[in-house]
Amino acid sequence: MQLRYVFLDRDGVINRKPQEGEYIDRWDKFQILPGVESAIAGLNRSGRQAIVVTNQRGIALGLYTALDVEAIHNRLQEHLRRHNAHIDAFYFCPHDKNQCNCRKPRTGMLEQAFHDFPEASPANSIMIGDSISDIQAARACGMPSIFIAGDPATQKPGADQAMLMADSTAASLWDAVDRFLI
Repeated sequence: MQLRYVFLDRDGVINRKPQEGEYIDRWDKFQILPGVESAIAGLNRSGRQAIVVTNQRGIALGLYTALDVEAIHNRLQEHLRRHNAHIDAFYFCPHDKNQCNCRKPRTGMLEQAFHDFPEASPANSIMIGDSISDIQAARACGMPSIFIAGDPATQKPGADQAMLMADSTAASLWDAVDRFLI
C-alpha cells in the first residue's frame, strides 16, 4: 500500500532542536531547518498528508502554555504557505513523563490522528523523527519509520539505538522526503 500519511516530529526534524533541557517557547526561537519548506511542499504535491506529532513537556513544566505552542504552529503554517506548503494537522502532548498515553513513545497522538483521519492506518503511514521515542512510537503502532540523524550536538540519548531500530535513516527531512517519498 502506498504511504499517504507522513507523521513528523517537530524539534530536530522541522526546526533546530534546542540543547537538552532548553525549550522553544516562542517563534523567535523557532529556527526552521534547511530544506524543510521544499520537503513539506513535496509531500503536499505528492498527495500525502503531513501531520506533526510533538512532545511539548515545557507546558507541564510551566515554561510556556498550549496557546504558545499553537501560536508557533500558526506562524509555521503562515511561513509554509509562503512556500506553497502546509501541515495538515498538529498534535502535541502537553504532559510530563509517565503522565499520559499521548507522550511519545506512547501512541496516543498517533491514535488520535488515525481517529481524525479515518483513512489513515499504520499500513499507509510512516513516522519521521530524530529520537528513539519517535521510532518506538512508530514501531508500537506497526508503522515504518525514518530516523533523522541531525546535529550530533543536540541528539538525545538513544540516538544510536534509534538508528538501528528505524527502517531507514536520513540526514534531514529534505533528504528523507527526496530519497524515500517523492
